[in-house]
Amino acid sequence: MDMVINAAEVENILANARGKSDSELDGILDRAEALKGLSPEDVAALLMMESPRHIERMFKVAGKIKEEIYGVRVVMFAPLYVSDYCVNKCHYCGYSCDNKFVRRRLTMDEIRAEAEILERMGHKRLALEAGEDSVNCPIDYILDAIKTIYAMKAGSGEIRRVNVNIAATTPENYKKLHDVGIGTYILFQETYHEPAYARLHERGPKKDFSYHLTAFDRAMRSGIDDVGGGVLFGLYDWRFEVLGLMLHNRHLDETYGAGFHTISMPRLCPAEGMDMSAYEVLSDSDFKRVVATIRIAVPYTGMIISTRESPEMRKELIKLGISQISGGSSVEVGGYSIRESGGEQFVLADSRPAIDVLRWLMDEQFVPSFCTACYRKGRTGDRFMSLAKSGNIKNVCLPNALMTLCEYMMDYGDESFKVQADELIDKNIPKIANTKMRDLTKDNIGRIKNGERDLFV
Repeated sequence: MDMVINAAEVENILANARGKSDSELDGILDRAEALKGLSPEDVAALLMMESPRHIERMFKVAGKIKEEIYGVRVVMFAPLYVSDYCVNKCHYCGYSCDNKFVRRRLTMDEIRAEAEILERMGHKRLALEAGEDSVNCPIDYILDAIKTIYAMKAGSGEIRRVNVNIAATTPENYKKLHDVGIGTYILFQETYHEPAYARLHERGPKKDFSYHLTAFDRAMRSGIDDVGGGVLFGLYDWRFEVLGLMLHNRHLDETYGAGFHTISMPRLCPAEGMDMSAYEVLSDSDFKRVVATIRIAVPYTGMIISTRESPEMRKELIKLGISQISGGSSVEVGGYSIRESGGEQFVLADSRPAIDVLRWLMDEQFVPSFCTACYRKGRTGDRFMSLAKSGNIKNVCLPNALMTLCEYMMDYGDESFKVQADELIDKNIPKIANTKMRDLTKDNIGRIKNGERDLFV
């Protein structure tokens, strides 16, 4: 297969994008605002522009697109780390095989306990995370973990979608992941710049740039419809990385009828064994440009921000394009059980309990959503993108968000939470444009308040 990303092509597109006139930049932003799609050359022009006026307009266009496509809903999830064994030596990662610490892999009983805690927090969607080690963390272990999570029920709680973030693997293993019912397969390229990639990945299977880069092709040919990409911003020039993401997305869209279902937006932060002085940390202002550019370039792709970012930054980024966030997260193996027992937790920029994150979102007039309907109704891959690009996805997204918020408030909310959530639900029901869907939502919310659960469209 031809290389998905050609570094010389990326550099050439960026170089040619310098010095665009005001009228050219206005034209690009006009097309973006009209949801007409942007070429890689258009994206490069947005990345290279320096005019404060155009950057400010780009932020406004990104916010308008976010509101147009996603409205006020914000999808909630939590990570679940099951193993920190890893055979790769990656210079930026705390799991690097040269780091000396006591590694662990959760037993199925421990995974069940972690899932129960997350279910009691109200989560319905998890991202299962693990290092790469075919001996200590083989694919069969991951499959058993997924089955264990899906089988776990705690009171009214249940995990309805397990997304998986594990190392690039074989078509046979992707077929197994598909058959066990994963949601989205997530893999970060880390950096699209091959020389930087080679320097940062010193040893282990992950050192193979091409094998890592073509993982989504193997996954999608093996039946996995939804894939989620990302880079670790700070490993290389952010302009190069954004354009690399867009070219990769174009390749998947042209080849399989669907590009990235989600793009994750992690920024480099300190980890065990790494030297932060060796990297150029992405500034807040540049990070906001990254989020706005990606939102404009791929309007229908979910964008994810984690608790690595502060509440203040998360608030700004949601308005610029982020559509999914984590809440109440732990990023260590067994971390939820450790936290419940009073042990130390990895320090995050946003360490608020999940319910406090929900209150905060509602204070900002966002609707927290625990929806997993598209995954379970078969609206995945090209079917999801077709619905999204037609504009019809909003006819199911807001109703499902309101129903899942109602379910959450009935099962987990105190009286003040219920009052706040009820007011937000009542305020947003009239925004459902389709009369039939609006009436169905009202009826389903009444049924949920009377004890029914898991109603969705």
